[in-house]
Amino acid sequence: MTSTRSLIRRAALGTAAVTTAFVLTACGSDDGSSDSGSAAKESASASTEATAEAHNDQDVSFAQGMIPHHQQAIQMARMAESRASSSEVKDLAARIEKAQDPEIKTMSGWLKAWGEDVPSSMPGMDHGDSHASGMPGMTDTEDMDELMDASGKGFDSMFLTMMVEHHQGAVEMATTEKEDGRYGPAKKMAADIITTQNAEIEEMNKLLGKS
Repeated sequence: MTSTRSLIRRAALGTAAVTTAFVLTACGSDDGSSDSGSAAKESASASTEATAEAHNDQDVSFAQGMIPHHQQAIQMARMAESRASSSEVKDLAARIEKAQDPEIKTMSGWLKAWGEDVPSSMPGMDHGDSHASGMPGMTDTEDMDELMDASGKGFDSMFLTMMVEHHQGAVEMATTEKEDGRYGPAKKMAADIITTQNAEIEEMNKLLGKS
C-alpha cells in the first residue's frame, strides 16, 4: 500500500511540475510576443517618421504652390455648374473638381507633417497679381472676374481657353517636382497630374475646335 501511495504521490507531483513549467513557459512566450509586438510597432513608427522626413525643399515648394493652383482650378470648375452651356464642359469641370480636391487635402497633410505652412489663400482670387507669384498658368483677378460674369457659349470658350493654360502650368510644376523632388508620394502625384492634365488639355483643345 505504502509503495502504491508513494507512486501515486510522485505521479501527482510530476504532473504539477509539468503544469507549472508549461504555465511559466507560456507566460514567458507571452512576454516575448509582447516585446516583439512593441518592437515591431516602434520600428513601423520609426519607418513612418523616416519616410515623412525624406523630403526636400522642392517637395515643399510643389505642395505649397500646387494647393492654391488646384484651389483656383476648382473655383473655375464650380462656375461651370451654373454658367456653362455645354454638357461636355460641365462634365469636364466636375471631373477636375473631383480629382483635385482630394489632392489638396493630401498635400495639406504633407505640409503639416513636415511642419511647413499650408497656403490659406489663392493667388489670383485676391487683389494681387497672381502672375507675380511665379506659379505658371495661374489666372489673374481681372480674368477671373470676366469669367465669373460670362455665361453660355461665351463662358465655355473662355473657361476652356483659361483652363488649358492653367493645366499647362500645373504640368510644368509637376514636371519640376518629378525631376527634382525627393518625397515618393509627391513625385507619384506629380506623375499622375502630368498624365491626367495632359489628357484633359487634349480634350479641351478638341472642344475648343468645336466652338
